[in-house]
Amino acid sequence: MPREAYDNFLTKLGAGTNGYTTDDYTCYFVVFAGREHLKDVVRVEADRFINLYFDEEMLKTEAPVIEGEYYSSVSNPFRRLYELLRHTAFEKHPYKHTTLGYLEDIKDMPNEFAYSQLYKKRFYAPDNTILLVVGDFNHEELMTYVRQYYGPWKKSGYKLVTPTEPPQKKQKRAHYEWPTKTLPRLAIAFHGPAYSDTKIDKAALDLLAEIYFSSRSPLYQKLVIDEQICLSLNASFPDRRDPYLLIFTAVLKEEKDLPLVEKAIFEELNKAKTEPVSEKLLQDVKANLKYSFLRAMETTDGVAGTLAFYINLTTDPGTVNRLFNLYEKITPQDIQEIAKKYFTVNNSTVVTLTGGKGK
Repeated sequence: MPREAYDNFLTKLGAGTNGYTTDDYTCYFVVFAGREHLKDVVRVEADRFINLYFDEEMLKTEAPVIEGEYYSSVSNPFRRLYELLRHTAFEKHPYKHTTLGYLEDIKDMPNEFAYSQLYKKRFYAPDNTILLVVGDFNHEELMTYVRQYYGPWKKSGYKLVTPTEPPQKKQKRAHYEWPTKTLPRLAIAFHGPAYSDTKIDKAALDLLAEIYFSSRSPLYQKLVIDEQICLSLNASFPDRRDPYLLIFTAVLKEEKDLPLVEKAIFEELNKAKTEPVSEKLLQDVKANLKYSFLRAMETTDGVAGTLAFYINLTTDPGTVNRLFNLYEKITPQDIQEIAKKYFTVNNSTVVTLTGGKGK
């Protein structure tokens, strides 16, 4: 179906469509009202992906748009800090670069039409696709439409082999000097585990982040509220298919305090290794985390977004329930052991960003 016809179809339905790309997957979605339109939407979306077409001129037209997105991204100091953090922390795994990738690769896009066609053939195929429908519909009717319209789609048979990241043996450090005046920023990352709904590591780390680095934590209260050394302090442990990073970030008022905040974060992590949290605090944090998890799925859009994210990690929607239940199994001793396992100096990468010197 031509682009104009596709757009007209959506307009008549009053539907919205969009897409996004993450480290692990790309998601395209359509939001529409009325189960009576389900058949047509399945038909049109199947046509869009099975008969996906673009020529070399279209690629060359789109390339500058992507380059513009890159420049927009790195014009933010935190984005630049994050880019440098990943580039420094990883040696072999593709997580070394952000979703947008390196500028030199983006600039070379117009010359990579042949590879873009190979990429489409490998990955835009039914054996690499999950079709998720959320809302009010009849399941048997849906499956009839899916078989009818997606049935002819041919598998690619391609098996992705991702390079394994070697263990980090010593601390890494990097610094970026921002060209204009900006607030100093600090990022500390540790190599962590891949997502799992059976192993406790990632679930225990989620709880640890809430206990020691949330806005209710003693360290946050000290650095951000009481002493006002930091404007923000965060811990982010994203779920990924492959082992990723456990990231701590801070925005400071003064560059001179960067070593102090770095030391404070490491000391707090050492506390997590040596001082077990109280059972009451752990139960409170579990309840809050699980409540937030459920709140994210209060709407149809929320259910769709959450399921899309977690199904991509395991291909099984049941993983959401298993993860939810896994949190209950975590003990204070588990959090101590997990902290000892991952938060070592040799497993860390420290990146700083400052700007405006002499200006």
